[in-house]
Amino acid sequence: MTNKSYPVVCGTEDILRSLCDSVIKVLDAATASHLAYSAMVQRVTRTCLKPDLGCFVLFDGGFSGLVVINFSSAAAMELYERYMLNMGLPKEGLASNFTADEVGNVMGELMNQIVGDFTRKVSQELQTHITQNQPKMLALTKQVVLSVDTHLDQPEARRVTFQTEKGNIFYLEMAIDRTEFIKINEFEADAAEIDPDALMLAVAESKLSAASAPPPTAGDTDQDELLKSLGM
Repeated sequence: MTNKSYPVVCGTEDILRSLCDSVIKVLDAATASHLAYSAMVQRVTRTCLKPDLGCFVLFDGGFSGLVVINFSSAAAMELYERYMLNMGLPKEGLASNFTADEVGNVMGELMNQIVGDFTRKVSQELQTHITQNQPKMLALTKQVVLSVDTHLDQPEARRVTFQTEKGNIFYLEMAIDRTEFIKINEFEADAAEIDPDALMLAVAESKLSAASAPPPTAGDTDQDELLKSLGM
């Protein structure tokens, strides 16, 4: 049998770039603005939820990992306000503080759309499947260190800096198993793109559902949700 050396077609940085592109794609469409991310990526040793508004998502399946996005209050409010105004809501009716439930609900749903776009691309381009928990946005006053070392054999962590149209900064952090996807057979990836109008409708419907949902019980706090999502 002849040995054949197959080229590595996708590694950690490629997966990270695909995730960053999903962030830009969804937020650009939702807010009718232009965001960008740094061409330089930081190699970090741990992932953290940081003030002011943080969100995490756990992945499992074809590869395992953790994604965290940390918004400053200014970045969160800019994206929230731009999204709501883009949906046609009057400015005087918007929340005025990033700690408002409405801000967390909207940003959480946008994160859910980002994750959905990313997992779709993973399925199409890498021919594998990943599942994830429901993203949860938390208003924070202190840093919370998230460790997934016990779930990953060879963890690699990266941090990317994003900038909004007004120059406000937020960060994406990703920790996944060291992985390489190698193409051994040719295939055609489905190039179907997400429909911005469908995205707007989905987010609006989710927002209306969240507004009509019953209030959480006294013991169902953000801290409880965080610990539950981490399996603690």
